[in-house]
Amino acid sequence: MKSTHLLKDLRGTDLAEALDFRVLPKVLLHEHLDGGLRPASVVELAREEGYGGLPTEDADELREWFHRGAKRGSLPEYLEGFAHTIAVMQSAEALERVAFEFIEDMAADGVIYAEVRFAPVFHTGGGLTQDEVVAAVVKGLDRGGSKYGVEWGLIICAMRNRQDSREAADLAISWRDRGVVGFDLAGEEAGYPPKAHLDAFQAVQRANFNITIHAGEAFGTKSIWQALQWCGAHRLGHGTRLVEDFVETGDGENMRAGSLARYVRDHRIALEMCLSSNVDTGACSSLETHPFPLFHRRGFRVCLNTDDRLMSNTEMSKEYRIATEAFQLELKDLERVTLNAMKSAFAPHEKRRKLITDVILPEFSEIELSGKP
Repeated sequence: MKSTHLLKDLRGTDLAEALDFRVLPKVLLHEHLDGGLRPASVVELAREEGYGGLPTEDADELREWFHRGAKRGSLPEYLEGFAHTIAVMQSAEALERVAFEFIEDMAADGVIYAEVRFAPVFHTGGGLTQDEVVAAVVKGLDRGGSKYGVEWGLIICAMRNRQDSREAADLAISWRDRGVVGFDLAGEEAGYPPKAHLDAFQAVQRANFNITIHAGEAFGTKSIWQALQWCGAHRLGHGTRLVEDFVETGDGENMRAGSLARYVRDHRIALEMCLSSNVDTGACSSLETHPFPLFHRRGFRVCLNTDDRLMSNTEMSKEYRIATEAFQLELKDLERVTLNAMKSAFAPHEKRRKLITDVILPEFSEIELSGKP
């Protein structure tokens, strides 16, 4: 035990120093498969796949290269590193390996349920069909889940700057009973409104399937409004720019939510917030200006996520620690964030309820009562 005090009495830096965040049961809803590879795996796969474009074959140097390139304060520049990870994910064997290692990493980090997303269309350069791409990823996720006991779901992404979003939607729907749990729209946000992909979203809605959309990261409230009212999003990827729908009424702590923000809160639409990534991409100028604490205090369904573990050099335990120290969170806040994520997961209701009642609540209660780190 690292502290003689009950952890429930600690907050902020004191709690962060007393708590091993890996022991907390965590739920991850927003991570890109091609943004979370192990650097050593990228090097090995590049050799196996015959890809010679890496800037270095030293795994530690490569890790630093990805993170250095990602933290330039620009989403388009942040996305540049994906050319290398995607290049080494062009065979069924590579895709299965990356998916398996994702689950292995989740288990090591204390994640009990994880949703991971990717765009299959980017992985057909080696001759695989999109169905074969999805099959390989599902195989790896399933193998990892069976070995480590981590529950998982796969989300299919369409890309904002492409014209084949309906194909991606149909692919997601066709795999809905075989591991795929939802549909997403990703990529550079500015200049590519979600309503341009209305046909794809209507197909998903007609199939009674799940929708999450990257919105409010690199563009403002209009993107969020379209994602909700035109495209039927059940969750928002990032959503940081929703803060623009708040108006100061006095001091900085007294903020009045506008109609869009109230809609998001009242309809329990989850905000998939990614602290490190949001600073790296320039969605937020700094951690101190991140709207997470405002949303959290006002009762929004916010949750913590990694976005791209390789690019932002992070993991869920690190994101929990960052939030705890920066925003003076208590153990009950971390529990609430975890419950928010599990309630908004695209898993069946029975699975969500079971993980909440059998894992999350008991484990947080045990840590709180015993002071065990």
